[in-house]
Amino acid sequence: QVQLVESGGGLVQTGGSLRLSCAASGRSFSIYTMGWFRQAPGKEREFVAIIRWSSGSTIHADSVKGRFTISRDSAKNTVYLQMNSLKPEDTAVYYCAAARSSWSIEAGEYDYWGQGTQVTVSS
Repeated sequence: QVQLVESGGGLVQTGGSLRLSCAASGRSFSIYTMGWFRQAPGKEREFVAIIRWSSGSTIHADSVKGRFTISRDSAKNTVYLQMNSLKPEDTAVYYCAAARSSWSIEAGEYDYWGQGTQVTVSS
């Protein structure tokens, strides 16, 4: 089992920045991909960014490209999401996820999920 704990959410004004963190514990050596997803009220969960744990390769959703950056610190078993130039439409609960063997932007391919952290961007 892998446990994921997110932190770093909060309330920020339009144009502001936040950094989310997700610490993995347990059988974290079994992780192949980690990702950030988000879900706004009344909407489906959507892909934000993913990172391959071994190589650091990344994919970002078009909606966040150039504003958000996913990264990882292997020594700390932690993945980050740096969010800059935040917009009201970025308001959502952000979830960290880990996959044992998939390299995918589909939420259904992920085996472990954190509890989520709220990000609210005021206009």
